[in-house]
Amino acid sequence: MPCIQVAKQRLVRLDPGALAIYDFPMIPVVLSGGAGTRLWPLSRAKLPKQFVELLDESLMEKTLRRLKPFGSPWALTVRELEILTGRVFRYLDLPADQMLFEPAPRNTAPAVALLCRVLELRGQANEIAAVFPADHLVTNETNFREAVQTACLAAENGLVATLGLKPTYAATGFGYIETIKPTSIMHGAHKAHEVEGFREKPDAATAEKFVKTGTFFWNAGIFVFRVATMIRHFKVLMPELWSAMSELKTDLSNLCTVYERAPKISIDFGVMEKLKEQVCVPCDIGWSDLGSWDDVAAAEKSGLYANGAHVVDGSDAGGNFAFSSEQKVFGFVGVSDVIVVDTADATLIAKKGQTQNVRSVVDQLSKQRHLAATDHRFELRPWGRFTILKDDAHFKFKIIVVDPKAQISYQAHAKRSEHWIFVKGAGEVVLNDKTIAVKAGGSVFIPLGAKHRVRNTGSVPLEFIEVQTGTYFGEDDIQRYQDDYNRS
Repeated sequence: MPCIQVAKQRLVRLDPGALAIYDFPMIPVVLSGGAGTRLWPLSRAKLPKQFVELLDESLMEKTLRRLKPFGSPWALTVRELEILTGRVFRYLDLPADQMLFEPAPRNTAPAVALLCRVLELRGQANEIAAVFPADHLVTNETNFREAVQTACLAAENGLVATLGLKPTYAATGFGYIETIKPTSIMHGAHKAHEVEGFREKPDAATAEKFVKTGTFFWNAGIFVFRVATMIRHFKVLMPELWSAMSELKTDLSNLCTVYERAPKISIDFGVMEKLKEQVCVPCDIGWSDLGSWDDVAAAEKSGLYANGAHVVDGSDAGGNFAFSSEQKVFGFVGVSDVIVVDTADATLIAKKGQTQNVRSVVDQLSKQRHLAATDHRFELRPWGRFTILKDDAHFKFKIIVVDPKAQISYQAHAKRSEHWIFVKGAGEVVLNDKTIAVKAGGSVFIPLGAKHRVRNTGSVPLEFIEVQTGTYFGEDDIQRYQDDYNRS
């Protein structure tokens, strides 16, 4: 794969008076990545968990909204997720230059080192930064805000702070942080505690012991620190990584070369497990990582999920769960504790307690080169989305949705014509430089070779049906003359 250069970034200096409402403002940064397999078939490689329509809004949106009061959030992600991240940033009216892209995934230590180096280059090494996973659910935001403020106070005092989540059961799928005694650092009801050490994912018996002590907390992957402090720790604990990162130029033009030297290692292994100058802030924030369909099923009565499934347990059936993005009835007979997840092109059927093994299905699909391993029938674009309803040898049938105030590129096709039938919203079609107003009930024919685009001039999505006829219907049959998103 050719190395993709990262565009120049302009850091917006944190202005506590304008951006933050708390005593200790910070630069909140969302780390966004993942293979998209744990919630397959809803989540897939090209649409990972943080972007799926599982809740009333995506987990990425919820995370960014949750962090906004602390300061204008950043996102640090891989280039492959640029379109998905950009759509959320535009929707939430966040600055596009606060998205930072890794050339390739290298786990969390290089990601945090990259963040620190970029902030250092922009003269913000003395500010507090905090990194948060993009795909976690928090339902008690009051406790969350108070715990983060305690962590910021610890960072002001030269410490690296983590948030430790109060265990609700003896989990074997999470790492733990062992704490000792509380310190004098506190904000509201939340105190920072001294840390004895990080503990790897335990077996069941060890997890039971951890929970019974009351001094072990789940590692949420949330770290708060002064940038200069973390740089100092990188220099001591990961000198080779920081040596490479210190060569990064201000314009990031050599980022690909720098990243090739970065090891694939987590911040936990690389720094936190060796660090003495750290504290943990234990908290109960109504947290879930939604790491499997078992987690989703366990919270089915919470009302958080956009679930269209209606489950009916018939004869000799009980405890079953179904999830569907469509309004659909699922009947079960003679089976219990079964989970069914239904999408337009794939269905998962699993026994409760086994959904963590869904990767085995995805791995087989990948070996078979089946598109369902990575792709949905719908595709997201910077301007909106389209769903393929029928792809035949002599025609193709789509539903296209254009976001408010967005427009597709000005383009032409060499091998197909298109007929657009508008069913929702209002906008404009530009056809061979002539502008045509359109609304629900109207239609426009696009002849083969004609230059055309559609723009949404309204405040609600513009939706239309596209019927393609011709000799070839691939997405590469596009010649762009102008594009808002700089696509070739």
